[in-house]
Amino acid sequence: MLTKYTSEIFDVLRRGQFICSNSPYEDIQRLYKILDDPSTFEDLYEYFYQINYILEQGNEYFYFSRTEKNVDLDRKLDIAFAWIDILVFFKTFDSSFDVGFRFSPSDVVNQLKNNADLKSKLDSFKKIGTDKKNYSERVKKIIEKLEKDNFIALENEISETYKVLSSFNYLKDIVASINIPEEVENEIPE
Repeated sequence: MLTKYTSEIFDVLRRGQFICSNSPYEDIQRLYKILDDPSTFEDLYEYFYQINYILEQGNEYFYFSRTEKNVDLDRKLDIAFAWIDILVFFKTFDSSFDVGFRFSPSDVVNQLKNNADLKSKLDSFKKIGTDKKNYSERVKKIIEKLEKDNFIALENEISETYKVLSSFNYLKDIVASINIPEEVENEIPE
């Protein structure tokens, strides 16, 4: 059964956004509850599949995927590597950085002052924020990317506090899906 929210769901997901259970936005929470109903999900899956969108369900989030040509594989790998770098950066900032975690840009900048490993990871970003002069601007650029791609949301404008959304599990799933066999892991390239 299609719902009166079908077009709203489509509008969010077609932009590459996620619909997360822990979004601070009530309209997204409502859409999540609608999609979380198994019969509604099945109906919407079939509906969107007809127009070449695959409705996917992750751990507390929904998103669209599409079948793509192998030509796009290089582009997708570049994007995946960039996300892995960002994930490692924030795990270096705070090892408990995960779904539900709250932080502000100033928290990250303060940590940069005392953490050489974190500073090194920030300096290694090739495309994100390298045009920015100071750490504060570079961190804000990374946070903007996370927010734009719907992995975090601004929860409090006054304190500039962000909340990590359940869609962050998508990034963790990407990393977890990388399987490096033990014998390859210990080999030394010649």
